Amino acid sequence: MTDMTLLDFLHYSFIQRAYLAGSFIAVLCAMLGLFLVLRRLSLIGDGLSHVSFGAIALGLFFGIYPFYVAIPIVVLGSYFILKLTERAKIYGDAAIGIVSSLGIASGIILASLSRGFNVDLFAYLFGNILAVSSAEVYLSVGLSLVVLLTIVMLYNDLFSVTFDEEYARITGIRVERINLILTFLTAITVVLAIKVVGILLVSALLIVPAVTALQIAKGFKGAMIISVLDAVVSVLMGITLSFFLDLPAGGTIVMTSLAFFGASLLYKRIT
Repeated sequence: MTDMTLLDFLHYSFIQRAYLAGSFIAVLCAMLGLFLVLRRLSLIGDGLSHVSFGAIALGLFFGIYPFYVAIPIVVLGSYFILKLTERAKIYGDAAIGIVSSLGIASGIILASLSRGFNVDLFAYLFGNILAVSSAEVYLSVGLSLVVLLTIVMLYNDLFSVTFDEEYARITGIRVERINLILTFLTAITVVLAIKVVGILLVSALLIVPAVTALQIAKGFKGAMIISVLDAVVSVLMGITLSFFLDLPAGGTIVMTSLAFFGASLLYKRIT
């Protein structure tokens, strides 16, 4: 590995797949993460990743491709979080805690009932972007394009609701519908990001690039651009470093992103 050039490295098909899928998912996490952080909903990513743990365990238990099970269940989990907050008058963090506890508990029970898929479940916990298949790349890119197109089409509404929900409601924006769409988009993104960094680190990919961008950006659009660049570069660098240093890809990606966050704090202090 030490004698390998970067050009040789890029010729590997599994690296190309990891770069492609990882870049698309990084863009999603960066864009949605900025909306979530500004709305103080950043922990929803952590809660939905716990729901995905139970959903993936369910898929493995019945021998079904886990993402096919996880996407609808995690979307449903995001709906329950939203409705608990709106109708049961439960604070957002408490609603996230309730739904995520259900996901974790069900996943643990399913894992204990069948010992045969514990190795597969372990891989989903920590991520394995270098093992992404062609089918998973198509799924990731396809769903990413759908989510990105939705964000672009609803950008003004999402922006208005993020900064002043009451004003947005007065101007005729259907705030409840926008909130529902945002939680659904987050649920899909969380499931896709599991392959990149794993269930345990999904929230980091949503939060860290957004917080980094907010340290140095002068406006919302600038923060969006910086957040996207941070996430994509972190994923590409993390994949590359993990290969050459023989490190777990998910952890390396997050540590790279955290290094950028540290640099942003230093930049903010000296400027």
